[in-house]
Amino acid sequence: MSGGEMSGGGVSGARVSGGGVSGDGVSGDGVSGAGIGCRDLCVRAGGRELLSVPELHVASGRTLAVLGPNGAGKSTLLRALGLLSGHRVSGQILLDGRPATRPLMRDALAAVLQRPILRRGTVAANVISGLRFRGVGRREARARAWPWIEALGLGPLADRDARSLSIGEAQRVSITRALAVGPRVLLLDEPFSGLDSTTRADLLADLRAALTGQPTATILVTHDRQEALALAEDTALLIAGRIRQHGPTAEVLDHPSDADTARLLGYTNLLPPALTGRRHSLVARPEHTRLLLDPPAAPAGQAESVTGTLRRTVALGIATRIDVDTAAGPLTCLHPGDLLATELPPTGSEVRVGIRHARPLATPDGNGPPGGAGLFSDSA
Repeated sequence: MSGGEMSGGGVSGARVSGGGVSGDGVSGDGVSGAGIGCRDLCVRAGGRELLSVPELHVASGRTLAVLGPNGAGKSTLLRALGLLSGHRVSGQILLDGRPATRPLMRDALAAVLQRPILRRGTVAANVISGLRFRGVGRREARARAWPWIEALGLGPLADRDARSLSIGEAQRVSITRALAVGPRVLLLDEPFSGLDSTTRADLLADLRAALTGQPTATILVTHDRQEALALAEDTALLIAGRIRQHGPTAEVLDHPSDADTARLLGYTNLLPPALTGRRHSLVARPEHTRLLLDPPAAPAGQAESVTGTLRRTVALGIATRIDVDTAAGPLTCLHPGDLLATELPPTGSEVRVGIRHARPLATPDGNGPPGGAGLFSDSA
């Protein structure tokens, strides 16, 4: 595939603008710097549009998390940016501000998939294999790879048969192999999805430390917001093939722009003005809502609580889930620990739900409340 702007089976590629996306100072020339990006990217299959990204850029030395539900197009975006897509792709892929070609991208790119792919041989041989494939001599490859083997904690396993590794150890080898080649672009397609919580936390920490200070543009595809928070300076929310929100990770994860992004970020309780008396719709996470078992006297319509009908309670071991139906739709509360049945009102009872913390959604004209205020203690 030749470079330049292309359509059909290939593409000609950092910040997203337009289409309801928020960002931090994105401009038309935002794709021209070092790193990987795209412009007017569109992926189609069977006459259906799978993905449309007007503009995106991930700068060298930064990590972008692409967060979205299943089927949102996250892996489709990753493959298109890496010139690896088998679908009909149009638009432009840019590498360091220039149209990318397959040979250029092949030299610049390393990727880690959900399932680790290892060759026969030792752990060290697998890590070195990436460099060997790129024409590096065996002695030099070992010298270049060994610091990464040590940094990712694989030193004690270096002489082990790679086929004897656990899934977590194998994925650690895959990540180390990718880093050892010194990629300008690193694509991570949900590499932590099959790991237990302890292994996942350790590998996230080691990878974050390994990426710090490296001139690598990294894109992490995930459906887990904690992974985005751990690894990425920036996060893009991808829903139905469109980037709906983009900016610094902490800001994006805590300030959803609409109901869809709110649900993706765990703000599953929607509180419209008719329910709260506020001027703007609010959203809250279940852990920020509680059934008021002994509610104090409060004037009707008090913003800190809403009324509804108790539908069910479910003991989850570390918490008790309580579902309440309101005039505006269902609410879910999470109480720490198991609540005894005797502590709860019977199903069908009228109850009051207290909301400790909520965030505002933008109004249809794109404006939220002044100052982005979202706590119920703020003035309406």
